[in-house]
Amino acid sequence: MKRAIFCDRDGVINDNTKHVNKPDDLTIYNEAKEGLKKLYNNEYELFVVTNQGGVELGYIGETQLDGIHEKMIKELKDYCEFKEIVYCPDFHRKSDCRKPKPGMIVKLAKKYDIDLKNSWMIGDMETDITAGIKAGCKTGKIGKKDERADVNGRNLNDLADKILEQ
Repeated sequence: MKRAIFCDRDGVINDNTKHVNKPDDLTIYNEAKEGLKKLYNNEYELFVVTNQGGVELGYIGETQLDGIHEKMIKELKDYCEFKEIVYCPDFHRKSDCRKPKPGMIVKLAKKYDIDLKNSWMIGDMETDITAGIKAGCKTGKIGKKDERADVNGRNLNDLADKILEQ
């Protein structure tokens, strides 16, 4: 079984001071590039699991979202490769994929034979930490400290160092 890093997108990989509704809105943090590279080079499978309720709300179409993810993959190709990027389009609908529910993580773990006990969910929101805990992962929190998280840090590079020290 493989080990993985499940990353939230907005606020973890890219700046989200304003909503990312088109590829031009995407600004990837330099610290995220470095952190992803370290984790990838240490043989973690990398996944993005992101709530994108703007799809249901009509702020962004799936075509624009695909364009954002294509730009992200292209800008990060010199640092890492994602096994898969998944998103939950739901906002109001009852859903088992929208974090804090662990649906996206659990599905990916089954699909790719991932050992959840030796994998990590990294996010900047309490909902990310809750989803990781419910899925059976270790968790890393960026920004405001969450006592439930296994590690807390300033950015993805900081968390990568702490994860690799474990």
